[in-house]
Amino acid sequence: MASKHFFNQVKERFLLSDDEALLDIPLIHSWLSLEAYWAMGRDIEVVERAFANSYPIGVYMDGEQVAIARIVSDTATFAWLCDVFVEKDFRGREIGTWLTEAVVEWSEKLGITRILLATRDAHDVYSRVGFKVLKNPERWMEIDRRI
Repeated sequence: MASKHFFNQVKERFLLSDDEALLDIPLIHSWLSLEAYWAMGRDIEVVERAFANSYPIGVYMDGEQVAIARIVSDTATFAWLCDVFVEKDFRGREIGTWLTEAVVEWSEKLGITRILLATRDAHDVYSRVGFKVLKNPERWMEIDRRI
């Protein structure tokens, strides 16, 4: 695994950190299972396991979590950015862009050449940081067991 605590940035009153001790898993579970279209109804056990086996990055204001992102990666060739969520009261402050920029910077330092993500409605956030639609979508296949 990549070294922990790569992410420790401060902007205004916000802290962006990968310190797992700061994660508010019950809050993250609430966001994902009740508000995130891609994770509606996700069990807390699934959230706990997913975050324990990936690279979570949180954004905090005055010690309270206001955003989350999760990286799934081999730390060598590939990364998947997922579970990006910004608390509704903090949207519009470029926190999602900041999280994404941090992930891109992290991947560049590790020499990772491909980062993927999926979004239904935040293309503008991700395109600001360099993401584009798949160049050759016909090459990609999936098994999707979600209902």
